[in-house]
Amino acid sequence: MKSDAKTPTEYINSIKEPRKNEIKQLHKLIRKTVPDLKPHMKFGMLGYGTYHYKYSSGREGDWMVIGLANQKNYISLYACLSDGKKYIAEKHKSELPKANIGKSCIRFKKLEDVDMNVIKHLLQETNEIAKKIKN
Repeated sequence: MKSDAKTPTEYINSIKEPRKNEIKQLHKLIRKTVPDLKPHMKFGMLGYGTYHYKYSSGREGDWMVIGLANQKNYISLYACLSDGKKYIAEKHKSELPKANIGKSCIRFKKLEDVDMNVIKHLLQETNEIAKKIKN
């Protein structure tokens, strides 16, 4: 569900309840946990912070460190970095048994399906890697 919203506030306000409240709660948690990752809109979803990537093929660009999206059937939380061995989302898969986890995406139907302490830790871990990349 790609959004045409121009700002994070516009994006959140465009979501219908009850999902709107859950996205608001996650947004607040992200802002409180990793305040140096500034919110912005990227590809129709909320992004927090950016980092520059460059592939061996020569392709390069900027991407969000953390992402948050309201999808039709679930919420997606993206932890877009790796510790060099695994993507952070994959690393915490066993701690989030009710979520569907991809390489960097955590998908869940409602907030009660995930442990917010695990999410907070995952956000902090992702932010620490982002800091190392920028230095």
